[in-house]
Amino acid sequence: MQLLDQSVDDSIFTQHESEVRSYCRSWPTVFTRASGSYITDTSGREYLDFFAGAGSLNYGHNNPIMKSALLDYISNDGITHGLDMATVAKGKFIEAFTQKILEPRGLDYKIQFPGPTGTNAVEAALKLARKVTGRESIISFTNAFHGMTLGSLSVTGNSMKRAGAGIPLVHATPMPFDNYFGGVVEDFAWFERVLDDSGSGLNRPAAVIVETVQGEGGVNVARAEWLRALSELCQRRDILLIVDDVQMGCGRTGEFFSFEEAGIKPDIVTLSKSISGYGLPLALTLFRSDLDVWTPGEHNGTFRGNNPAFVTGATTIDHFWSDDSLTKDVHAKGERIHTVFSELCETYTGISTRGRGMVQGLVFDEATAAGKVCARAFGEGLLAETSGPSDEVVKLLPPLTIANEDLDRGLAILSDSVKEVIG
Repeated sequence: MQLLDQSVDDSIFTQHESEVRSYCRSWPTVFTRASGSYITDTSGREYLDFFAGAGSLNYGHNNPIMKSALLDYISNDGITHGLDMATVAKGKFIEAFTQKILEPRGLDYKIQFPGPTGTNAVEAALKLARKVTGRESIISFTNAFHGMTLGSLSVTGNSMKRAGAGIPLVHATPMPFDNYFGGVVEDFAWFERVLDDSGSGLNRPAAVIVETVQGEGGVNVARAEWLRALSELCQRRDILLIVDDVQMGCGRTGEFFSFEEAGIKPDIVTLSKSISGYGLPLALTLFRSDLDVWTPGEHNGTFRGNNPAFVTGATTIDHFWSDDSLTKDVHAKGERIHTVFSELCETYTGISTRGRGMVQGLVFDEATAAGKVCARAFGEGLLAETSGPSDEVVKLLPPLTIANEDLDRGLAILSDSVKEVIG
């Protein structure tokens, strides 16, 4: 506790930390502790958190149920670092995940533990798809975001992030995401045409990678029928379908997997962020059993065996995913957010809204207004971020477990901020 109570001169960050830091520029304070839906800075001021670790804290900060399990594990000298060795903690996580997540959904997936972040899971998925099919090309979508390592960047749309690679990003071809042309062009018209045209120059792809809701891309929501059509197209053409559920999985859209609404079963799925339930690094790459063609050690990582994350992850599944009560609650709270956002859209011109479950976006025709709204909200004690190619969207990712009164308080701050900026 003594370390948490100590103040820090904020110049330590500007003098010694790289210029690459970003979120701290929008929220210029020094944070020291957090609980539930609130995070507190060194002055003692509390902020309501509608960011939740970019979706890594779906169950809030320091959830007491997970914290208790974690403290017990550490105090009993439980294994922390285990590579891919068999441990009790890993075994209990696999058991919980298989019995309460995969089996009830009829998903026959093998579980791979790559390195502990989302981009590691994506890299493993891309490598596996290429190994299985013997093909190199991957189809991605406009405004996609899949991670910051080279393979993940190659299937990411954001030009600024892609430029950071410093080398050509190859063997990936972008296609229009759902509603990219505003409904003017028939879905998949271009994709199907180039697949069939021997003169198109498109190499037969190994896989298609897609987000059901593009969070970083601006809360772009794919319709269930679009996802079903994409899945059927991949099946007809012997192309593997990868769903990146790093940010939208673990209940963010309501169901545990964001693709459940569409009734599809992807060949490969990536998970990270909230899979540990506590903000501890953990990532999974899931795939059909018949796709498990890896040889031992062909894809690995020093920190793929993060046992404390297995402990909190298993506890999360046992507590929140033994029934559908959380799913129902997420849908109800999502409607609560949508109602407020729709009322704002009716009151003010130049804004619209889109989202699913508890990822909701407020879209501004004047892109700079989104950042101004978030800045004003921060001044009133609320953390919210922007997303989209021009940062034109205020994106909400509150904890799924947030109390209704806290959700309403945060929405009131946002509403006042919109009124202040564009009213």
